[in-house]
Order: sequence, then structure tokens, then C-alpha cells
Amino acid sequence: MKILVICQYYSPEPFRISDICEELVRWGNDVTVVTGTPNYPMGEIYPGYEKGKKQDEIQGGVRIHRCPTIPRKTGALFRVLNYYSYPGISGRYIRQLPDDFDLVFINQLSPVMMAKAGISYAKRHGKKSVLYCLDLWPESVTAGGISRGSFIYKVFHKESEKIYQAADRILVTSKSFSKYFRREFGIDHVEYLPQYAEDLFRPEECKKEPDDFIDLMFAGNLGVAQCVDTIIRTAAECKEIKNLRWHIVGDGVELENLKKLASQLKAPVTFYGRKPLEEMPKYYAKADAMLVTMQKDPVLAMTLPGKVQSYMAAGKPLIGAISGETPKIVSEAECGYITEAQEIRPFSQAVRKFISLSGEERQKLGTNARKYYEKYFSKKVFMRKLTACFEHLNP
Repeated sequence: MKILVICQYYSPEPFRISDICEELVRWGNDVTVVTGTPNYPMGEIYPGYEKGKKQDEIQGGVRIHRCPTIPRKTGALFRVLNYYSYPGISGRYIRQLPDDFDLVFINQLSPVMMAKAGISYAKRHGKKSVLYCLDLWPESVTAGGISRGSFIYKVFHKESEKIYQAADRILVTSKSFSKYFRREFGIDHVEYLPQYAEDLFRPEECKKEPDDFIDLMFAGNLGVAQCVDTIIRTAAECKEIKNLRWHIVGDGVELENLKKLASQLKAPVTFYGRKPLEEMPKYYAKADAMLVTMQKDPVLAMTLPGKVQSYMAAGKPLIGAISGETPKIVSEAECGYITEAQEIRPFSQAVRKFISLSGEERQKLGTNARKYYEKYFSKKVFMRKLTACFEHLNP
């Protein structure tokens, strides 16, 4: 099958769409990606991609075209320019593409407008489109402080409805999304397809050598929504526990603020910065359990962060302060302890409970995580469902 993929983000940016596309190639498909200039998460164009460099390249058998995109940088103005530069330029670019693609696959994060080029191509050439929704719009903008009654929200609502209604099939990463689409837009052509973790996250590669310390780790983007300050404050709350160590691996707009907070509270937290994906197993191997946090927000509560799959694939217990979908998964899997978002005292109690377990009990939580991952979240399960969806629409 010849597949046109539309997504504003792609490798070297840290998103799973790159692995999905390369896996589609391994499954015998011809894949072309139309993406933007890499600049996420720090908002600066990656070295080697400035001024149109590497505009067209091939990675893992995937043909990639990068549309010039204004980087996110900082502030509302650059965010808006970033949000609209890719849809505009990618929309113009796809008009020159031949009509021989069999199907359009849209990997939709924020902003939802990144899907426009894919919807346009499918409509123009009478092709089917599949939209994989990872960020729910317009609800996602409310987490950034935009109220539901505002003019901006109403504009985004209309834009989102038009895009979602136009997709032939919508795949969602969280079961809660399906209810939202039905309630908000009257859309029923929705299927649940949770994310998977890259193959390098295996228990044998991420296993920690026994020692006298309990090590807890957060790995991922350090943005406002991730609310990693909850971890810093909890580390300060538990700092009398001398054999407890905290690790944060990642980068993002909140990194410097988090470092300042840790210094102010004298929290025993080690920051490693952002590391290449292929190096992550050796950092996971430092940890007895992995941490997941999020802002207390009804929209974010519907989301299942992609790091949850990586943690579970690695066979790690999970400890977190996050509401909604994640605690349901962790409870079903019996692989850790999750408390409400942004609640420091309950989070610290969960940490203390984990510390009180025997080594065998902690190992059991990790084993349960991996078993649940293999049954529901593995790459093999994901690819079978995704390709079955493609074949149903394009028999």
C-alpha cells in the first residue's frame, strides 16, 4: 500500500510516528511523510536542519519532506505562528503530489490544524483518510488557559469539528476520547488504538542491578502540562529518607524552573537533560520505579501519556500523581500506585508504600507491568490493528 503520512513532527523530534512509519515500511508498504522543520520541544530548529537543509531525505526506508515551519520558540506569538505555518505550507506542497497514494494517515497532535493537508489531499483525490488523535482538540487549549467561552476557543472548536468530521476513521489513544467525540461532535467512526513503546524498551535491557538505594525516575518532556514540580515537591517531602534518590531525564520549557525549585526546596533530585532515544534503556536501568505526573485538568485526565507504555514495556513499576485514564490502566495491570494529580501528600504516601515493599513485591509489580503491556500495548498488537484499519478502508 502506498501511504501518505501527515504530521507536523517527525524524527529527530521525540515522537513515535517515526517508528510507526518505519514499521509500516518493514510490513511492505511505501511510505511518504510530509512534516515540518524539527524544533520540538525547545522551540529552536535542530542543528543541521537550518535554512532548508535536509528538506528531503530518507530514514528507515521512509521518504521525508520537511516543510519550512516557524519554530515555537517562546511566547504566544511564536506559538501561533508555529501552529499556522506548517498547515499553510504543507497544504500548498501536497497540491503538487501525484494522486497515486492509496490512503492518507494523519498523526494528529497539537495543533489539530496540522491535519489540514491530509484532509485536503484525501478530498481532492477521492482517497480515504485515517486520523490518529493523540491530542484532543479544542479541549487541549483549555489546559493552556484559554476558556471554553472565549472567541479563540470557538474558532478552534469549529476548525476541529470540520477536520474530525472529514476524516473517514479516527483512532484514539484513550477510551475516554471516544465518549468525547460522540458527545461533542456526534462522531461514531472512532476506534481505540493505544500507543506502544519502541522495541528497545525491554526488561532485560532496563533491569536495575540491586543496591542499597531506591531510585525513582521521570523520563520525558518537561512542560507545564507534565507538572513535574509535583515530583520536586514530593522529593522535598521525603528527603529524610536517606536511601531514596530521584532522577529526571528530559528537557522542555520548564527545565530551568524545576531546577530552581529543587534548589529552593533542597530536594535530592538529579537532572540529566534530554538524552537520545537509543540511550534511554541505560537510564531506565538506574530506576526501581518510574514516575508519571500531570496537571489536574479534566482534559488531561482523558489522556494516557505515551510514557506509560514505555515504562510498562521496560517492566517497571509505576508511581504517579495523575487523574483519569492512567490510574485505571495501572489498577487493571496491578503494577503500581497512582494518586490524584498535584496532590503532594498522597503522592509521598504512595512513594513510602513502594519503599516498604520487599524486593520480590517490587519485582512482581514490574512483571505485571510487562505482562499487561504485551497483552494490550505491544507493537505487534498495534500494527495489526492499524493495518487492519487501513485494509478495511482500502480493500
